[in-house]
Amino acid sequence: MRNQHRAAFAQALPFPLSAAEGSVACLATPLAILFIAIFFLILPALTAHAAMNIQEVKSEKGINAWLVEDHTVPIVAIRFVFAGGTTQDPLGKEGLIHLMTRLFDEGAGDLDSEAFQVKLDNAGAEMSFDAQRDGIHGSMRMPSLRKDAAFDLLRLAVNRPRFDQEPVDRIRAQVLSGIIANEPDPDAIAQRKWLRAIYGTHPYSRPDEGTKVSLAGITPADLGAFHKAIFARDGLHVVVVGDIDAKRLSEKLDQLFGDLYEKQTLSPVVDVAAKLGQQVEVNYELPQTSLRLAFPGVGRSEPDFFAALLMNDILGGSPFTSRLWEEVREKRGLAYGVGSYLAGYEHSHALLVTTATRSDRAAETLSIVRQVVKDMAEKGPTEAELEASKKHLIGAYAISYLDTSSSIAATLVGLQLDNLGTDYIQRRSALIDQVTLDQVKAAAKKLLSAEPAIMVVGPPLGGKG
Repeated sequence: MRNQHRAAFAQALPFPLSAAEGSVACLATPLAILFIAIFFLILPALTAHAAMNIQEVKSEKGINAWLVEDHTVPIVAIRFVFAGGTTQDPLGKEGLIHLMTRLFDEGAGDLDSEAFQVKLDNAGAEMSFDAQRDGIHGSMRMPSLRKDAAFDLLRLAVNRPRFDQEPVDRIRAQVLSGIIANEPDPDAIAQRKWLRAIYGTHPYSRPDEGTKVSLAGITPADLGAFHKAIFARDGLHVVVVGDIDAKRLSEKLDQLFGDLYEKQTLSPVVDVAAKLGQQVEVNYELPQTSLRLAFPGVGRSEPDFFAALLMNDILGGSPFTSRLWEEVREKRGLAYGVGSYLAGYEHSHALLVTTATRSDRAAETLSIVRQVVKDMAEKGPTEAELEASKKHLIGAYAISYLDTSSSIAATLVGLQLDNLGTDYIQRRSALIDQVTLDQVKAAAKKLLSAEPAIMVVGPPLGGKG
């Protein structure tokens, strides 16, 4: 399971990036200089985070969590995930899970929408829920001095959401407004067409937010039933970071989650391979053409994951130094940004390349991208490229994933979902260092030799590139 964050290009992708690994987004040069300067200013603090002590806490009712105590700042951040996500939307009621996550701060327990939000403001807390393909993600960030009031509100939201008709209708109308606004948008049209093309009838092909027809049929009773089915303890992962100790957290875990049902009731979701070897075109007379290529990916638990991670970093994952950046932007000025990403859901994964360029040079750009990929597949990287990539992936991890309490919590939840263990951060550097050049070359051949799925959004190319 994956958690979405990080790369700028990722927002346009049909796969979220891995919660444990990813790529830094391409930056404009002046911003990059500032970024590097800030990095060296805060490097000592980040190094301390990399050596953080992760405690495993188990409550009396059997709720497990990871805790990183940090009493230097009076803030507590909690991040949790329930397995399931939008793949659990029933046929004909797509958008149900997305709508549900928009309603947890719209009334819970004895508090209606307005009363709940007033109390949330008074507690100084930030609460959010997010419907992703394979899980429902929740989080709260609060001042430690007001954590009792904040945790009580989170308890109500998790255990006793109201789903009153008025807020259901109001939030549904907001979602519908967004769907209608996106109907003529080329990028939104392209995304829908792309998902159908590569996933067919699999749940991953369905729009998370639903459709005008499916949303109309969702009732408060539907929302309540799916809340009970998904919000159960056996599908729960929890991380807490900040100004709280293990004893107090154990009490809070039972308060928050101890009264939930023990077992989730989920529909099975099968694994699916993206349908490659096709070209999807969304023809619009636009000054800029967007290009997307999908190649086979690699699962997080597969033995060649780190070889693939390093290969991708050299291909297009590292801004300023990757091959795609050098050939597409630096040498030819064809695009402002270009990148590649290892990306995946729980039941599917891929390596994606994305860029956008002037429409009159789109065919040329696509041809260059394909040649760079072909060269990597056939020859692999050099020893010098591999050593530079190892340094980058080891050195950039802390600033990308461990710079705030919230990002630490999100990263550690990702490690839980990927079954990587509390010692992963300490082991990670060695796992990267031990990868050989031959292993990276093998990963390049395995992933990049296939004929990709390609999407073109813009005027017709006049050729296949």
